[in-house]
Amino acid sequence: MKEERALREQLQRVLGWEDAHVAFDAAVEGIPAELRGRRPDGLAWSAWELVEHMRRTQFDILDFCRNPGYEERDWPAEYWPAPNSQPTGAEWDECLAAYRADRAALQQIAADADLFATIPHGSGQTYLRELLLVADHTSYHMGQLIAVRRLLGLWPVA
Repeated sequence: MKEERALREQLQRVLGWEDAHVAFDAAVEGIPAELRGRRPDGLAWSAWELVEHMRRTQFDILDFCRNPGYEERDWPAEYWPAPNSQPTGAEWDECLAAYRADRAALQQIAADADLFATIPHGSGQTYLRELLLVADHTSYHMGQLIAVRRLLGLWPVA
């Protein structure tokens, strides 16, 4: 029981931690509106493209975990915003709020779900696998987001 509680707490932390990288909130803080959609020279994505991609992917995994009627989305069209798009202030704010809310929902799954149970409508995936997938995916793109910040002259993060 003690080990299970420790595992659940660690999973909740790994979805939002900053031990190995900058936390999400710090990484998106202070990016000026006019730079959110700008792709730095040599990179294939902007801050907006990365953040919106992380949000869409995280939501997709959350939806898979809790929706018996889940349907796979079209890759890559439904996982990325339009290339070189510039978000409005409202779109940016909505994206950040949705990312945070979905992360909290995943943390609740980490607290409550039978982590080793297979997801009933899946093909053998467990809740533990899906939570680790979100953490891994977010970490990967967080590094890219920091590279964007650096090349835009927005480093270090305050």
